[in-house]
Amino acid sequence: MISSSIIEDIKPKCATGLDSFAYYYFDFNDIEKQDRRGLLSSLLIQLCTRSHRGYHILSNLFGANANGLGQPSEVDMIQCLKKVLELLRHGRVYIIVDAVDESPNAGMPSPREKVLGLIKELVDLCHPNMRFCITSRPEVDIRTVLEPLPFPNVSLDDQAGQKDDIVKYIESFVESDQNMRRWRPEDRQLVINSLSQRAKGM
Repeated sequence: MISSSIIEDIKPKCATGLDSFAYYYFDFNDIEKQDRRGLLSSLLIQLCTRSHRGYHILSNLFGANANGLGQPSEVDMIQCLKKVLELLRHGRVYIIVDAVDESPNAGMPSPREKVLGLIKELVDLCHPNMRFCITSRPEVDIRTVLEPLPFPNVSLDDQAGQKDDIVKYIESFVESDQNMRRWRPEDRQLVINSLSQRAKGM
């Protein structure tokens, strides 16, 4: 919800051609959208379309790996992304990474650990016109990495407006479902109350 509002605010700024934005959503239902490679691939494709030189950098990476028959290493992809970000320094670059907690936290290092490392590496570039929006449940390992970074942390799970929006969404879903509409009103309200409490602001 919050990320879609931010995207709508950014779109008019990027329509001028001076600013750029890239959005990535970690999806627990799609194994290819749960790790650092997926994030890197998406950011590169989205940002390289903003300039001919960016496209040239991506094309060189593609060519160096048998024109797509081979897979570039993640290290090479990171270096490629850094070069593209340098090209975009004339305008603001907005990077939105949604639902980091959906990246698995198992293994040594875990996919999530690699993702968080990449985010920190990009922030540490100190690109003066780069803006980040990272959304996640407040998992301990994620907070440990993100909270020390030099941008504001905003917790939405205890905000009244966030809770109200969740309740409205659940009410709308329950009231529009054909099967649930046949239930007694008190049963529908019990479902709404139970789901709202379990949501914990998410």
